[in-house]
Amino acid sequence: MTTVYTADTTIERHEAEPVNSAKVRKPLYEKRKKIFPKRAQGRFRQFKWLIMLVTLGIYYLTPWIRWDRGPYAPDQAVLIDLAGRRFYFFFIEIWPQEFFFVAGLLVMAGFGLFLVTSAVGRAWCGYACPQTVWVDLFLVVERAIEGDRNARMKLDAGPWTLSKVWKRVSKHVIWLVIAVATGGAWIFYFADAPSLLVNFVTLKAPPVAYITVAVLTATTYVLGGLMREQVCTYMCPWPRIQAAMLDESSLVVTYNDWRGEPRTRHAKKAIAAGESVGDCVDCNACVVVCPMGIDIRDGQQMECITCALCIDACDNVMDKVGKERGLIAYATLSDYAANMALATAGGTQPIAPARVRNADGTFNDRIRHFDWRVIFRPRTLLYFGVWSLAGLALVYALLARERLDLNVIHDRNPQFVVESDGSIRNGYAVKLLNMIPEPRVITVSIEGMPGAVMKIAGHDNTDGRSVDVPADPDKVTALRVFVTLPKDKLAEAADGFRIVAEDRQGHESRAYSAKFNMPGAR
Repeated sequence: MTTVYTADTTIERHEAEPVNSAKVRKPLYEKRKKIFPKRAQGRFRQFKWLIMLVTLGIYYLTPWIRWDRGPYAPDQAVLIDLAGRRFYFFFIEIWPQEFFFVAGLLVMAGFGLFLVTSAVGRAWCGYACPQTVWVDLFLVVERAIEGDRNARMKLDAGPWTLSKVWKRVSKHVIWLVIAVATGGAWIFYFADAPSLLVNFVTLKAPPVAYITVAVLTATTYVLGGLMREQVCTYMCPWPRIQAAMLDESSLVVTYNDWRGEPRTRHAKKAIAAGESVGDCVDCNACVVVCPMGIDIRDGQQMECITCALCIDACDNVMDKVGKERGLIAYATLSDYAANMALATAGGTQPIAPARVRNADGTFNDRIRHFDWRVIFRPRTLLYFGVWSLAGLALVYALLARERLDLNVIHDRNPQFVVESDGSIRNGYAVKLLNMIPEPRVITVSIEGMPGAVMKIAGHDNTDGRSVDVPADPDKVTALRVFVTLPKDKLAEAADGFRIVAEDRQGHESRAYSAKFNMPGAR
C-alpha cells in the first residue's frame, strides 16, 4: 500500500506491527509469530554483505589453505591436530604445555568484545555473530525462492499448491545443503582437509566425523533457519550482559523522536490545520526490515541487535521526502537526552519541532550531533590498553619461547640403588621435546657432581658425562637416564647436579637442577 507525500513523491506505507518487542511478545511456549523481513538497501546493508562474505569465506576456505612446513609437519595452514596434540596456525605451532597462548587469545577476544560494545554497542551481534551471519545467508535463499516480504507473506497464508510445495521443499533442501557444508567445514579444521573429504564421501572417515557433521547440520538448520530471532531473544546471554558494557557515550541505534514526533502520514493536511509535524511519516519501513521483529521507535530494547537496517530504510524515506538523514541513527544516549531536553523544554512540554529547527528549517545550533571523538574516552581507552597489553605479551612470548624443552622426573621406587662396589645409582625419566618440524641431534650431559657418570639406556656413552641423542621432528623423545656416583665421591652429591640438553647447531639449551638421593640423605 502506498501514500502520496508530495505531488511527485510516493512513499510506500506498510501495515506492520512489531511482534517481538517486550510489550507484545508472547511466552516462549506459545505459537511463534513469523517475521518476514523485507530486504533493505543502503550503506549498512552493503557493509553487512561485506562482513558476511568475509566471515563465511574465512570459515569455509581456511582449512584448504596450504602452508609449507617441510616434510615432517602437516601442510595445512590452520589445523587442530588432536591426535598429535598440536595446534598449527600458519607459522605458529602450539604444544599442549603452551596452552596459555590460547588462553591469552581468549582474554584478547573478551576484552575486544568489551571494547567494541563500549564504543559502538552491539556491533558484534548485528554484523559478525555467527547466528546473524547464517540467518542472513538463509534469508538470501528464502528471498531468492519465495520473493520479498509481501510475496512470502502471501505464500505463507495461501493454500498448499504444487508451486508452494515446490518452493518450500527447494528452500529447505538448500538450507540443509548449507547446514551440511557448515558442519563439514568444521571437521576440516581437525584433519587434513583434502584427505578427510575423500574419506568422508567414501564412508571411510571415523564415526566421530559423521556424528559431528550431523550435530552441526541439525543445529545450523534449526537455529539459523527455523528459530532465527528466538535464539537472540531467549537463548543468548549477551543481550543481558551487554547492558553492563554500555554507558551514556556508547553508540546505539536510536530513533530521534525529538525530531520525528509528532509523526503523521498526512503532513500537508496537518500543516494546513496548524498542527505540529515531525519528520516521521509513519511508513513503518523501519519495522518491516527488522530481522528481530521490533519497532525501534519504541525506544531502546534488549531485542535490538543494532544491525542498522532500520537506519537504511529510514534514510531512504528521508531522501524521498527531502529531509535530513538520521531520523534513525547511531547516537549516544547523552546526545539523545540533551536533544530531547531541548525539544521538550526540559521535559515540561510535549515535543515541538519548532524548538529543534530554525525558521529556515535547519537544525538549531544547540542540537548535538554525533562526534567520533566520543569513542576515545577513558573507558574505551582502558579496554584498548588491556587488549593491547595482552597482545604484546603474546607476541613477546611467541618470539622469546624456546623450541627445545626438557622434563625430568626422579625415580620414586627405588629412589636409589647401591651397587656391589658401594657406588650409588639414581634413575631419572627424561623427556626431550623437539618443538620444530625438523630432526636434530641433542646432546644430553650432566654438570656438577665431579666423578659422576651417566648412562642412557639404548645409547652408547663415550666419556660417561654426555650422550648425543637423535630427536625426531615435532616429537617427544623419552629416555631412561642413570647417574652413578662412586663411593669415594658421595660427598659431592650434597649440592646436586644439572641435566643439560643442548642443540649445539641451533644454539639452544635447557637445564634441569636434579637431586641425587643416597642412604641417609633427606
